[in-house]
Amino acid sequence: MSETERPSARQMKLLDNLKAYIKDLGSAAVAFSGGVDSTFLLKVAHDVLGDRALAVTASSCSFPERELNESNAFCEREGIRHIICASEELEIEGFSANPKNRCYLCKRELFGKIGQIAKENQIEHILEGSNLDDDGDYRPGLLAVAELGIISPLRVCGFTKKDIRTLSRFLGLDTWDKQSFACLSSRFVYGETITREKLGMVDRAEQLLLDLGFHQVRVRIHGMIARIEVEPEEFEKLIAEDVCGEICRKLRAFGFTYVTMDLMGYRTGSMNETL
Repeated sequence: MSETERPSARQMKLLDNLKAYIKDLGSAAVAFSGGVDSTFLLKVAHDVLGDRALAVTASSCSFPERELNESNAFCEREGIRHIICASEELEIEGFSANPKNRCYLCKRELFGKIGQIAKENQIEHILEGSNLDDDGDYRPGLLAVAELGIISPLRVCGFTKKDIRTLSRFLGLDTWDKQSFACLSSRFVYGETITREKLGMVDRAEQLLLDLGFHQVRVRIHGMIARIEVEPEEFEKLIAEDVCGEICRKLRAFGFTYVTMDLMGYRTGSMNETL
């Protein structure tokens, strides 16, 4: 790692503070999705607490199989206790109607299940991986976090996403440059019914783009229209005749009627722009 890539003194202090904070907790169950933030949090928690750190991953139709496999593989490599629980959002009353508080409904159900698992394993605290950058978007799930007393150590200790990526690389985590991910339900326009079939369409479409080498992708669904978001620097690749043709052909085979490209490119929470 070059000098320019090394964590700053401030970032190393953040890491020390996080370790001390988690150590004082004594035991913790980490809501683990395999993403950048939760992987970093789980790694630090396990380094500090050892077997008193437990990873809990929710398995559902809105969570791609590749993410579940990566989560499981990470825990196996690190020797971390890992429990996978079924958390089927579509069975939550009101969730499939996709209201504006959809994420709140999901988090209430998920953390309730994690709480029961923690109790059964004599784990005192539940941790989740939101950071300071999450404060700038509409995130009703954080209300459920607050109501249930879930701890957000990365926010408490003052971490930004950049801090997490830099320190993840310092700790040797492959996720330091992993693309950002949110559950597939976030690809739906508020008020549009979420179905297992359409979640599968989105999942297959995004997996196709990843397989084609795009780094950061979203396939937003509007009725039967796919709106593709990629980073602006990958626009040229997306509209190349051979790539564009393959994407359109396969997405229509997946069930989409029309395939479009968002000229504003990838950004988090684009479905919240209408709120």
